[in-house]
Amino acid sequence: MPLQDYSLPNSQPSRRTPLTERQLLHSVVETARQIFGAAASSIFLIDGASGDLVFEAVAGKGDAHLPGTRFPAGTGIAGWVAVSGQPVYIDDLDGSRQFARGVAQSTGYVPSSLMAAPLTRGVDCIGVLEVLDPSTASRNELADLDVLGLLAVQAAIGLEILIRARTRTNGTPLSDEYAMLLDRIGRRMCTADPATAALALSLLTTAEEVLAGGRSPR
Repeated sequence: MPLQDYSLPNSQPSRRTPLTERQLLHSVVETARQIFGAAASSIFLIDGASGDLVFEAVAGKGDAHLPGTRFPAGTGIAGWVAVSGQPVYIDDLDGSRQFARGVAQSTGYVPSSLMAAPLTRGVDCIGVLEVLDPSTASRNELADLDVLGLLAVQAAIGLEILIRARTRTNGTPLSDEYAMLLDRIGRRMCTADPATAALALSLLTTAEEVLAGGRSPR
């Protein structure tokens, strides 16, 4: 199945991005940065036409200038995760063949370790969530990847719901009331306790299935 174009409209730094999508993605990267005590966290989305990796949200190092920056498909560890669909935790980037040091230098920050997880839609990868230089006080590699994966799922589902909610099947935009509701959900997901967030994630998954026509509402 060809990748759907999930790049946000007007993603260049000089132009405005729809506020709700930007808030959702930024809440995810900011939450990831704080959970892992990291220097930075970011979300790349895949341009459906070119396959480029596009910085769509950044928290921490580079947050002022990186959004809107793009790199060719397959670049660095984010590119590897996008192609493989597998999460990765690398605690010594000097020994990584996938790490694109020159690209990192061009962003203004070169990490020594990172974590990354794919944002998926079905079998397709639509983006990558990265955490740079997570704190050494974090729990353990498997637990950290599980948490990062949950955040990536939240971002992917939330983004799809937002995109679907903005457009009717005939292409006409929906009321801003729906966008405001989804924005509130996205922000509260990031502050909820784990049990509540898990329940909300389950409900969001069901909502996505209903929107996709795969399940009838009861």
